[in-house]
Amino acid sequence: MRVVADCTRTEEGWVCDVRVGDDDGATRHRVTVRDATMRGLAPAAEDPTELVRRSFDFLLEREPRESILSAFDLEVIGRYFPEWPRAINS
Repeated sequence: MRVVADCTRTEEGWVCDVRVGDDDGATRHRVTVRDATMRGLAPAAEDPTELVRRSFDFLLEREPRESILSAFDLEVIGRYFPEWPRAINS
């Protein structure tokens, strides 16, 4: 399923508007990514676009797009799926 993330810099990190799917059932999500999260999970990245896309791919392997929260901090994924940090860095 196609995941498109448009990320904008903020004072404390990034905010990403994410669209999952191109069909009539496409879902939209707002994801915040703190600078500390970027340093820990994607230290070489200039922005979190790829990190967010990989994180959504991870989520979509485990739940339908309609079950993904509409707004959340990226680190919340680790509360529900402790294997997430390892999985997206492999």
